Amino acid sequence: MPPVPTVIEDFELEVLELVEERSRRVRKRSNGHASGGLKSQQAGAKASGPQSLRDRVVEGWAAKVGVPAGGDTSASKLALNNTKGDGLKRQRPSSIYAKLFNLFTVTSQQCETERRIIANNAEFNAQFNYAKNYIKTSKYTFLNFVPYNLFEQFQRLANFYFLCLLVLQLIPVISSLSPITTAVPLIGVLTVTAVKDAYDDFQRHRSDSQVNRRKSYVLRNGQLVEESWSKVVVGDVIRMENDQFVAADVLLLCTSEPNGLCYIETSELDGETNLKCKQCLPETEDLGQDDGLIGAFQGEIRCEPPNNQLNKFEGTLHWEGNLHPLDNDKILLRGCILRNTQWCYGVVVFAGKDTKLMMNSGKTKFKRTSIDRLLNFIILGIVFFLLSMCLFCTVACGIWETLTGQYFRVYLPWDSLIPPDPAGGATVIALLVFFSYAIVLNTVVPISLYVSVEVIRLWQSFLINWDDAMYHVLSGTHAKARTTTLNEELGQIEYIFSDKTGTLTQNIMAFNKCSISGRSFGDVIDPRTGDFLEINELSRAVDFSRNPFYEPNFKFYDHSLTDALDAGDRDCEAFFRLLALCHTVMPEEKKGKLEYQAQSPDEGALVSAARNFGFVFKSRTPNSITIYAKEVQETYELLCILDFNNVRKRMSVILKKDGRIRLYCKGADSIIYERLKEGQDGLKRLTQEHLDSFAADGLRTLCLAYKDLDEEYFQDWKSRHHEAAVSLESREEKLAAIYEEIERDLILLGATAIEDKLQDGVPQTIANLAVAGIKIWVLTGDKQETAINIGYSCQLLTDEMVDIFIIDAQSASEVEDQLQQFREQIRNVSATSQPQTNLSVVTFSIYSDEGVGQDNLSDAGEHNGGFALVISGHSLVFALNAKYERLFLEVASCCKAVICCRVTPLQKAMVVDLVKRYKKAVTLSVGDGANDVSMIKTAHIGVGISGQEGLQAVLASDYSIAQFRFLERLLLVHGRWSYYRMCKFLRYFFYKNFAFTLCHFWFAFFVAFSAQTLFDPMFISVYNLFYTSMPVLALGIFEQDVNAKSSIKFPKLYTPGLKNALFNKKEFFRSAVHGFITSCVLFFIPFGAYYNGMDQEGRSMADQQTFGSVVATILVIVVTMQICLDTSYWTLFNHITIWGSLIFYLLLQYFYNYVLGGDYVGALAKAMGEPVFYFTSLLTLVILMLPVMAWRFYWVDVAPTLSDKVRFKQRHDAKMASKRTEHDMMRTPSARRSRRSIRSGYAFAHQEGFGRLITSGKIMRPRNPKPGAVSNGRAASLRPDANKVSVVAPAPSTVEV
Repeated sequence: MPPVPTVIEDFELEVLELVEERSRRVRKRSNGHASGGLKSQQAGAKASGPQSLRDRVVEGWAAKVGVPAGGDTSASKLALNNTKGDGLKRQRPSSIYAKLFNLFTVTSQQCETERRIIANNAEFNAQFNYAKNYIKTSKYTFLNFVPYNLFEQFQRLANFYFLCLLVLQLIPVISSLSPITTAVPLIGVLTVTAVKDAYDDFQRHRSDSQVNRRKSYVLRNGQLVEESWSKVVVGDVIRMENDQFVAADVLLLCTSEPNGLCYIETSELDGETNLKCKQCLPETEDLGQDDGLIGAFQGEIRCEPPNNQLNKFEGTLHWEGNLHPLDNDKILLRGCILRNTQWCYGVVVFAGKDTKLMMNSGKTKFKRTSIDRLLNFIILGIVFFLLSMCLFCTVACGIWETLTGQYFRVYLPWDSLIPPDPAGGATVIALLVFFSYAIVLNTVVPISLYVSVEVIRLWQSFLINWDDAMYHVLSGTHAKARTTTLNEELGQIEYIFSDKTGTLTQNIMAFNKCSISGRSFGDVIDPRTGDFLEINELSRAVDFSRNPFYEPNFKFYDHSLTDALDAGDRDCEAFFRLLALCHTVMPEEKKGKLEYQAQSPDEGALVSAARNFGFVFKSRTPNSITIYAKEVQETYELLCILDFNNVRKRMSVILKKDGRIRLYCKGADSIIYERLKEGQDGLKRLTQEHLDSFAADGLRTLCLAYKDLDEEYFQDWKSRHHEAAVSLESREEKLAAIYEEIERDLILLGATAIEDKLQDGVPQTIANLAVAGIKIWVLTGDKQETAINIGYSCQLLTDEMVDIFIIDAQSASEVEDQLQQFREQIRNVSATSQPQTNLSVVTFSIYSDEGVGQDNLSDAGEHNGGFALVISGHSLVFALNAKYERLFLEVASCCKAVICCRVTPLQKAMVVDLVKRYKKAVTLSVGDGANDVSMIKTAHIGVGISGQEGLQAVLASDYSIAQFRFLERLLLVHGRWSYYRMCKFLRYFFYKNFAFTLCHFWFAFFVAFSAQTLFDPMFISVYNLFYTSMPVLALGIFEQDVNAKSSIKFPKLYTPGLKNALFNKKEFFRSAVHGFITSCVLFFIPFGAYYNGMDQEGRSMADQQTFGSVVATILVIVVTMQICLDTSYWTLFNHITIWGSLIFYLLLQYFYNYVLGGDYVGALAKAMGEPVFYFTSLLTLVILMLPVMAWRFYWVDVAPTLSDKVRFKQRHDAKMASKRTEHDMMRTPSARRSRRSIRSGYAFAHQEGFGRLITSGKIMRPRNPKPGAVSNGRAASLRPDANKVSVVAPAPSTVEV
């Protein structure tokens, strides 16, 4: 095979772009074949010239899948997509990219290259067998549940092993035990697991049913009929009304709003609650809500095949002989909610599993914990140990039969199947004994282990569901364990990957503070001491009720600002007048109340603040803005809007009133300060101090400035601006120069500070998780400034950090250079830095009341600088290439915080998978939107943020919580407890089973290795099922080393789970050795006591049944006492199960032997009637328990663990609480920091293009429509029909009126 060319690296660098461009290339090639040989010649000429990036990408893919490299690139492209020939579809490389592509991209049964739809033509659309709108996330059906579930369960090694044993026990010649001894536990395990799986799948069925039964209005034969979502098909025209969910991915045809606009909320897709604007084609707008016209609509839609790209759609509409382009702005996706739009109609393009929402759900993966994987390895080792014992017994039996057994054939005759010659007979007997001992010693591989594990996990899930401390009162939402198989993995999380919007933040902006002419407002100051006061529920807010337009939920606590406004402070008035005028917000009267439709929550918060302080934005037209300034109406002529974009980082409006022209501008502090007029140094210095203070508090800042313009200068500038706007050459450069010219010599007004409201408790949660040793990465689709600002707000980033690395390169080589540079910086700092405080060392003072229980972690250890990494989505494409991914991971692993901005859902999954592959760490992903589903399903554990009905992330998650702060309790309490309980349960379980099973092995030495059992077969069957099951279940369900409060207070208690310290191969070996020693003592001490023993009347007690009953009873007592030592947290259930098990053992023995007539009838009663039984039991108990107690006391005293220290603290606190009444004066720490930040707090979530919509009038409703000016039930548009054009964002970010 020829060597793979280097273009493969280009492919891997651009894999995401390839996925996005693939459908476009397919259509181009299809058109190329139809046009004949001319395009083939052009393609060949193109291939012979310099390769474009796309050509190299396609060639790289072709080389991966086996298409010969070189030659005609177009041929490689053609071969790439010729899925019916050469089977290339199934020959993609087994790389992470291919795996993730297959995992998160669902294709139709036939590989679709182009989708063709004719609206209202079911017959035409039916021939393509497009997916219906019925969705199914469940695994089982009523018919396939039993075979499918059994198939899954027998994939477990232990279940298959016991099935084989059951078959062996059905062969009488080799079985000394009844098949029921294996059948009963096996059936029990399978039944319990099946019930649990059925319950989980029933919940999925119920969720699917709720979605499928939602109602939608569908146009059938020109009439609207109500149908369930499951009956909607591709090509149907559906009607959606305000506040309704969109049933499928639809092409927007017409709406109730002017110019075919509609507004949607995409919280279920991306967690964002701000409204987004969509617009239909002008050509279909006039269909209105006339069902007859819409029913006759027969447009043909040709578009890309189904894919998971939420922000991409390409297609064309063929209608009335014309071809109209379609893009993402004309598509409403399933899961969106229609807002502020009375009605709209749309043609279903993708339905059911083909919708982008469902395709981002990925496939349901079966997740297994690290303990499950370790158990499989251990079980395999135990099987080999079992086979070794069987082999030893086989050899020993053969030797005994050869040397001794053949002479006792009169008393122990051989079976008729055994050859009569001594050597051959001994050999056959030994071979049969091998299988017999495999049956007798099978309990060393505990089948009941799995049913016990499933029961414990189920109850742990219930405890999570029932925890009122994770109940969110406002939404009425409990935490929910949506799976019952991953609980202990919650105690081993090393990496958390979190979304930002809706997960860390509420996506709600609040006007918090401001700086006006060098004065800071927003802090509450104690008039007596001058100290800053903490704002809480008791703080007195400003009363805005005298303002008729005030909003009751707007809160501001600094009364000095309203006092300044009341006193007529001109600077304060100018400040809020700017906020009321400089924006692109749209007003709307709804139920008699003034409401704002803001393109971004930042804009909405600023305009809302101005409204509550008396400067009310009331209405706008394409060429005017009307506000009420202190209840006085002011109307301004709107001359121009210089729109916002990510390069300018500012926006301006030019207004005219009373003959005076003024420019108002708001933007980033660094941008505004460069454009200020000279002579404002004092004001700039004061405002900068305030900006630093706002940034230190994690607030989003903007600077405000203005400039008065001369009429003559403005007219000259306007003409030059028009020339630049219509220029065909260097338009962007010319416009940029024009903007710079007019936005110079500004006068600084002040600055705003907006709080992007975090969810409650986010900073504390992140801080606690970081102390626990968990690394948190934020993966967000937001832009860099916003993500960094939130990083500071939630204290993921701090000003104490040594450096924050920003990777925003546009090429692979630049990304590599930046990564290598940052790696060297980290190494240099690490080489010169001093060792940090060991966070695992916690001491408690018991001599000082104030010091009791405090976690004495030094500040140096807690705030030890460190690094942070911020990387953009474009740079991440290169960083995730196989050539650079290890370098990227090395740098990221050395950072305390990592933030990935502008990332796609697929990139989120690739980042998670990168850490899983190379760090071998347990990962957790948390998010709240459909764009988070891919990473939720890729991580070991996925957590969905609920609280809003129907969120897609919750449906794909393993656990759901209402707020991010509950993640702290989920991991540090329930996760740590679950891991601690499961590890303790497993150690004890293997101990008791080795102690039980190896007694048969010692007995073999005294019964000529004949596979004779020491215990009653009934005892063997129910030892794990009844006699010892309940205490260990209580241990696994209720055990805790420290309480929940201490678990959160001392996060370092979580560390053993990160190190996998409580159960591993070493701990298993210790438990096995402990069981081995216990079995020796259990067998040989009673053996010595009863060897040639006699009772008080001189009768022999050295019979096998008596001896077996004695050893069995002492075994039950010893393992019960051992679990008493292992139990740290005693509950009523522990007492009932532990002491009840001993009583139940005696009762069941009596019932079985006396009522049912068991073989060992009277044996135990006879033994218990003699003092030697009690002496033997006590001696055995002391010999086994005393060393264990001494060992544990020694280590607690000499080298106590953190858990031991915290338990001691809890006991000390309990004693102190009983001696005195505590009167703790709790003071809430101030959120105001004692230092200033040197970074910019700028962040503004705004997009360009809305200025054009406003000034063109195309977003406006007619204020006074003429009578009769109604077409098909909708107000007529302001623009003439003859000039219908699609409303799109302009190339230059400016609008001229």
